[in-house]
Amino acid sequence: MHGKGRIRILLADAHPLFRDGLAAALRLHDDAAEIVGQAGYAAEAVRKAIELQPDVVLMDVQLGETSGIEAARDIVEACPHIHILMVTNSDDDDAVMAAIRAGARGYLLKGSDKQVLLRAIAAVASGEAIFGAAIARKLALYFDSMKATKKPMLEEAFPSLTEREQDILELICSGLPNEEIARRINVSIKTVRNHVSNVLNKLQAEDRAQAIALVKEAGFRSSFA
Repeated sequence: MHGKGRIRILLADAHPLFRDGLAAALRLHDDAAEIVGQAGYAAEAVRKAIELQPDVVLMDVQLGETSGIEAARDIVEACPHIHILMVTNSDDDDAVMAAIRAGARGYLLKGSDKQVLLRAIAAVASGEAIFGAAIARKLALYFDSMKATKKPMLEEAFPSLTEREQDILELICSGLPNEEIARRINVSIKTVRNHVSNVLNKLQAEDRAQAIALVKEAGFRSSFA
C-alpha cells in the first residue's frame, strides 16, 4: 500500500483517550500502519514530527492552546515531505479551507469508518488529496453554487487553462477522484491523469488540495452552500 512498507504515523490530538483508541484501532492493521509517536498539543506535535519524521500526521483542528492548523503549517514548512491528514470533529467551512491552505492533504471527521480512515492514510501518504464524504459534499455544494460565475472567474484567474482543463479543475474542486471524473466526462483514466497533471502544472500547485485553495483565493469567497 505504501512503497516504504508500513506507513509511519504520528497522532496529534488533545484527548489521550481518543489517541489511545485510534492507536489501538490502527494497530489491528499492523501490516499497513505503524504508530511512531503521539502528541497532545501543537508545539509537541511540531517537535515530534521533525524528530520522528513520520509519513503522515493525523492532526486535530483543536490542539491545546494553539490551533492544529498552525501546527500543520509549521510541520509542512519545516518538512514538506510529511503529509498532514486532519481528523477532527469540526466541519466548519473556514477550518476546512484554512487546513487546506496550511498544507493539509486531507480532512476527515472523527467517527469515520476505520476502513475509510485507512484508505485516507494510504492516499495521503502517496501524495493524494482526500476528503471525507461529508466534507466532499460540502465542497461539491459550494462549487456548484458558484457555477454561474465559474467560467468567467476561471478564465480570468487562470488564463492558461483550456476549457477542458477548467472543467477538470471544477471537478477536482468538487472532491471527485480520477475514476469519477473519467465517468463524468466519458474519457479514460489515463486521459484524466494527464489533464490533472496539466492543471496542477499550470497552477503551479503541488497537489489537488493546493489547487482547491488557489481557486478559493482567486474568487470563490462566499461560504459553502
